[in-house]
Formats: sequence, C-alpha cells, structure tokens
Amino acid sequence: MELKLLGLTLIGMLALSGCDRIDPDSPLGKRKAIYQQMLDVKEDMGGMLRGRLAFDGDAFAAGAVRLDDLSRQPWQHYPAVKEEQSDAREDVWQREARFNELARALEQQTAALVALTSEQPVTAEKVAPAFQQVEDACETCHKEFRAY
Repeated sequence: MELKLLGLTLIGMLALSGCDRIDPDSPLGKRKAIYQQMLDVKEDMGGMLRGRLAFDGDAFAAGAVRLDDLSRQPWQHYPAVKEEQSDAREDVWQREARFNELARALEQQTAALVALTSEQPVTAEKVAPAFQQVEDACETCHKEFRAY
C-alpha cells in the first residue's frame, strides 16, 4: 500500500512540474527566447571587453548588429494583459508609455553601437562606452519593470 501511495505521489509531482513550463509559441515564450538571445550576444561582447574572451573587432561588430536586430523584436510579443508566468511587473501594462520609451532608448543605444562599430578600426577602447550605454539601458528597464 505504501509503495502504491508513493508511486501515485511521484506521478502527481511529475504532472504538476510540467505546469511551470512555458509554451515556446506563446507571446511569453517568444519574448523570453529573444531576451535569452540578447543576453547570450551581450555576454560574448561583454566578455571581449572584460578580458574573458579575446577581443575581435569583426566579431564584436557582428554582435552589435545582431543585438540591434534583437533589440527591436521582443516588444511585439507583449499581449494586452499580463500572463500568469511572466516575470514582468504589472507596471509594463499600467505604465505602457514609459515602458515603450525605455524600449526605444534601448533601440537607440544598440543602433549607436552599430554605427560606432562600422567605423574601422573597431577597438575595445572605442566601443566600451557605447556598449556600457546599451547595458545601462537594459538595466534601467529591468529595474523599473522586471520582478526579480
């Protein structure tokens, strides 16, 4: 009897653990995937500037282009109302104008980084301040709108 109860409990726990999964085709799943791609690109670029990776001007410039492209994508995947599993604060929907302002600020910073990396030579010293402005734009929005 105890073994049967243990088995049923385990099956129930496994069934419930699947409830936390995010549908990759949902708006939340799509924007989380974009944000993860942005983070991955930003990590490599930051790694080049912080000495974790060797600095490669061409790779950094390609990363800037990719980051700029990604920075324009997540906003279309915010539905009219917050999803239950979202890490965003209710403020995203209550202060939509401010959220959109910060989204545009990020887009402007990534575009400025791309413009800077189009000028040769691309050096760590030249791009570090612009990359910091991109990181600052991300952090500003997270502080205001992401529930940690």
